[in-house]
Amino acid sequence: MWRELLPLGRHPDSGGYRRFAWTAVDGECRAWFEGQAAARGLRYEVDRNGNQWAWLGDPAAGDAVVTGSHLDSVPDGGAFDGPLGVVSAFAALDELRSRDARLSRPLAIVNFGDEEGARFGLACVGSRLTAGQLTRAQAHLLTDGDGVTLPRAMEAAGYDPDAIGPDPERLARIGAFVELHVEQGRALDLSGDRVGLASAIWPHGRWRFDFRGEANHAGTTRLADRHDPMLSYAETVLAARREAELAGAVATFGKIAVEPNGVNAIPSLVRGWLDSRAEDQMSLDTVVGGIEKAARQYADAHGIDLDVVRESFTPVVEFDHALRDEIARILGTDTDLTVPVLGTGAGHDAGILSGSIPTAMLFVRNPTGVSHSPAESASEDDCVAGVLALADVLEGLACR
Repeated sequence: MWRELLPLGRHPDSGGYRRFAWTAVDGECRAWFEGQAAARGLRYEVDRNGNQWAWLGDPAAGDAVVTGSHLDSVPDGGAFDGPLGVVSAFAALDELRSRDARLSRPLAIVNFGDEEGARFGLACVGSRLTAGQLTRAQAHLLTDGDGVTLPRAMEAAGYDPDAIGPDPERLARIGAFVELHVEQGRALDLSGDRVGLASAIWPHGRWRFDFRGEANHAGTTRLADRHDPMLSYAETVLAARREAELAGAVATFGKIAVEPNGVNAIPSLVRGWLDSRAEDQMSLDTVVGGIEKAARQYADAHGIDLDVVRESFTPVVEFDHALRDEIARILGTDTDLTVPVLGTGAGHDAGILSGSIPTAMLFVRNPTGVSHSPAESASEDDCVAGVLALADVLEGLACR
């Protein structure tokens, strides 16, 4: 399965993946998922929001155990973020069948659409729509960098954008969702453990900073006469690092747009996107508030107008304690694994769904901690350990 999936969407120059929602490459990944379901005789369906499902047992029976993740990527992302959870789900099902496990609850594998938000700027679109955290009207306003709207993109891919929206009936069928994911950090590498169990997802959000100045000639305009928004932006980037260090949080300006974007022109507009995450809400508010305060001071000093817009936000997510404790019991009793419990600063579909159904996450060791990069990695032995742990969890939950 891994060999079949690896070439899809891989850029020949960067070596990273460009699997963006509702593109031809996304279609290839979706076809791969459908093929894996067919090869196992699973009941395949696509829900109203474009999420893919492969069922073993009757979905209508309710109290299903679901596992899976996503197949899309960030720009030039790694091979493991998302796909490891989907591949491991199919492999865990194969392991259960090899054990001749007898399921007492329906089991499903899911591929949630547009988890990374790389094309339309909002993460976890598929799961947000399903959980009612994103309305049809809001989703229809999403637009990519080329001006293509989400509805147009879905139609081009053969899906009905007018059908999207909350799906409470589907969620009511699910008794537990367990998502396996490569760790996006080094906690497991530092502890020497192959597999970890998530405790919570840090609160996090995205903010857009628009610095508006005055376009002018780069060669003839005196420094004293300039209203250069790039200076205010650059100083704000440094302020973000300082504020994050003080609060024990993280803050990153990872995307920028400049107008008119000419080498010999002073910009009229610099638009930067801030991603910030912290262990608790108070720390996050302190960091983002400090960054905005500094940005406004720098903007005033350079004669720049500044607008700050919060584009998305996810509060702290505490995974279901009863489910987490049950998984810890299963792995602690039935395996020789030591499974530490750890928090994460990365958002996931499991976090979105946690407000509607019991969810949990397993992490597989990442030896470098690098993620959202072609250098993202996990050893084959650790991936196998993750599959076996997931199989144990599914067996413990679905074979009561």
